[in-house]
Amino acid sequence: MTTVPRTHLEESPTAQIGALRAPWVWAAGVSIGSLILYVLTLAPTTQFWDASEYMAAAHSLGIPHPPGNPFFVIVAHVWGLLPLGADYARRINLLAAVTSALSAGLWFLIAERWLRDTALPEAWRRIAALAGAVVGATVFTVWNQAVANEKVYTISVFSIALVLWLTIRWADQPAETRNDNLLVLIVYLLALTATNQLMGLLVGPAVLVYVLWTDPGVLLRPRFLAAALVVAIVGLSVNLFIPIRAYLDPYLNQGDAWTWANLRAVLAREQFGKPSIFANPMYPLGEPNPGRSIVLIGQQFLNYAQYFSWQFGHDLSLVWQGLLTALFTLIGLLGARLHWKADRRSAIAMTALVVTLSVALVFYLNFKWGYSQRFSAAGLPHEVRERDYFFIASFAVWGIWVGFGLAAISAWLAARIPSPRAWAFVAPVFLLALIPLFGNRLTASRKGETVARDFGRDLLASVDPYALVITTGDNDTFPLWHTQEVEGIRRDVSVMVLSLANTNWYLTQLQRRPPGPYPGVPAPTTPWMSSYYRGAPGDTFPPYVVLQGAAQGTIGPIKVTLDPQVLGRPFLDRSELAVFQIIKDQLGKRPIYFSTSTGNIADQLGLSSYLIGEGLVRRLMPAPVVPNDSIRFLEGRGFVNVPLTKRLAFDIYIGGKSAARRRPRGWVDLPSQNSLIGYVFVYDTIAAALREREPAVASRAIAVRDSILANTSYAIP
Repeated sequence: MTTVPRTHLEESPTAQIGALRAPWVWAAGVSIGSLILYVLTLAPTTQFWDASEYMAAAHSLGIPHPPGNPFFVIVAHVWGLLPLGADYARRINLLAAVTSALSAGLWFLIAERWLRDTALPEAWRRIAALAGAVVGATVFTVWNQAVANEKVYTISVFSIALVLWLTIRWADQPAETRNDNLLVLIVYLLALTATNQLMGLLVGPAVLVYVLWTDPGVLLRPRFLAAALVVAIVGLSVNLFIPIRAYLDPYLNQGDAWTWANLRAVLAREQFGKPSIFANPMYPLGEPNPGRSIVLIGQQFLNYAQYFSWQFGHDLSLVWQGLLTALFTLIGLLGARLHWKADRRSAIAMTALVVTLSVALVFYLNFKWGYSQRFSAAGLPHEVRERDYFFIASFAVWGIWVGFGLAAISAWLAARIPSPRAWAFVAPVFLLALIPLFGNRLTASRKGETVARDFGRDLLASVDPYALVITTGDNDTFPLWHTQEVEGIRRDVSVMVLSLANTNWYLTQLQRRPPGPYPGVPAPTTPWMSSYYRGAPGDTFPPYVVLQGAAQGTIGPIKVTLDPQVLGRPFLDRSELAVFQIIKDQLGKRPIYFSTSTGNIADQLGLSSYLIGEGLVRRLMPAPVVPNDSIRFLEGRGFVNVPLTKRLAFDIYIGGKSAARRRPRGWVDLPSQNSLIGYVFVYDTIAAALREREPAVASRAIAVRDSILANTSYAIP
């Protein structure tokens, strides 16, 4: 049996009634089946990277990092109020699962509608659409993001699928009865999704193809244009949530965007300093920037190809990943060929969507070299993590053409089998769609993963009441935000993340926010700094202070030596100036700690002789540390309070056990594996300190250490 293209949709009865005969039961089955899969592999609590930040923002109706994502925050806050489970983080993860499952159902509807323009029998057309939807729902990045609300992109993908489906329904209406209501709704949804994340707008070119091909005159009708303008303003008005909530200063208030200047900075993502599409992102912006080269552009597309190669068998070896990528690329291209033969309009729209979500997006994002790309050069940075989630929609939508491709292969085979039951003989071809399901089942799943939540609890349990904990970035900070805001644990502790402490708004917030109560201990009544960020003119720090050379000085009760060679640069930045001011004003009055995840930052600032390791933190003392029976100096570790670290590790911490849990493919997200290394350091320190005094305890610590290391790329041979 062969496929017969239909090129005149307006004259086709199928086209005119296509939307009315949509197989809703099949689509519901696809969504329910996808949801069951996602729930079975759902993360039970928060995860690393942005998951904890977004959950804290949703819980507090706060503002996460730019662009603020107000639509997500509002939707997630309402969703979190539903009685869908005891753990708040699990409920928010379920939001990602539900939106992803709904997207799968929509991809099925879209594929099935487009397949009507081929000559496939109805049942096999639906099976082909089902196969495409299964592939789109189980490719690695889609599945992995569907089981943890790490980002806001699952809502964006859902909006893309919904807008495209509504566009098809609008275009399928008979010309004589077609109205513009659906297009007005589409404009509203595009404006609304823009307040979630701009990714949702990437469906725009596909919509435009449909409009120009079907009824370009609509773009000139005053009534439509007026209605579109009104609904666009209404949709974009969700951004007003940001200044309103910022003025009320919720727990999470990134950018403090209650003024127009700050709001504009948040919406434009100025904090991240995105480079121009013509600049080289690995060099500073300005005159010395060498510009974007052909080599760099090629490397960026190779990075996309690398992410695409993960989608169909991420559990498998690189060889098998490559073979499966070649297979599904070929099937998808065969599907594209069939699509172009069957109907030019929808094929052009689909091609525009694929190109926009991949080629155009790669060019626009202009990333540094990928985190795990081998290509490198001295002094030039890679991305700090894998960025495959930016291309999640392109991986999902590729499933449609895979479904087309499987239909084309089946039709070709069926035409060559001389039997009225030919389709039954070729049916196993569609089982190829199950390959991603089995090839990603280990690495896409986040079932039982609790390390991020456990880390947040453990670190906060390590410090005294009303302490300041200094951290460096996302993975050692966001879990603390989740622990404090969502779980309500240790709100007395102030968290100072150095990556944000270079902004004046963040230091102002640190100053003006009183700590939460700690039972039985009176709260301090003064801010962390006595003379800065109190609201008076000129009370802010400069962006940096130049060091002319090595210098010694006294900061409060301690003496430090600052050496540009040790520091790695000839200046102190604003965050370090704030740290020194806090030390000057509060050391000896309130506890100050550096998270061990900050590495040697405290040592570079000349504080080594004043630091005592206590589990996952290092306590700053007001006098040089003197070793004794409890506090020992260990080479490579500095001073360590051995009994306290032992008690924390074996009696308090829960993260050591969860980090040591065996994982079939190890820790999947290698850029975040250093979050496990903090526990490795704790147990290795205990082993080194108690090897002779308490060999049984040391052996126990070594066992935990090695079990954690076995999950990482640092595994002991």
